[in-house]
Amino acid sequence: MIGALRLKSRGGLLGAAAPRVAVERQRFEELVSEALEGMPPRFAERLSNIDVEVRDWPTLGEMRAAGVPPGRILLGLYRGVPQTRRSQGYNMALPDRIFIYRGPIERVCRSDDEVRERVRRTVLHEIAHHFGWSDAELAEMER
Repeated sequence: MIGALRLKSRGGLLGAAAPRVAVERQRFEELVSEALEGMPPRFAERLSNIDVEVRDWPTLGEMRAAGVPPGRILLGLYRGVPQTRRSQGYNMALPDRIFIYRGPIERVCRSDDEVRERVRRTVLHEIAHHFGWSDAELAEMER
């Protein structure tokens, strides 16, 4: 599962002293943009009514809404109406939103290359939800 990860270190759950990579916010936003621009055209052309936003950390409410249990972190979140559930009456709707969380991604990565790859995978994972794919379907595809 890309959206939520269980973190452990030698001392138990990953804490503030764990290895991490710090990425300036502007650079992190560039990585998110690169991930979006690098999407295969057949998917990029089908994106509609969606905003992607970088946030530092998810709120407790977002963690709960995503069903993330204690001891896990959330890397990204999709909020909206998947394209597979949109009907003829779907118009004049506010944009769907994808949140990519910088702090948790920094926390699970140990190099700049890992951050780039984790951002790319998280963006694609959340966009897959926009297209109506479930976490179970995504996990099956990753096997």
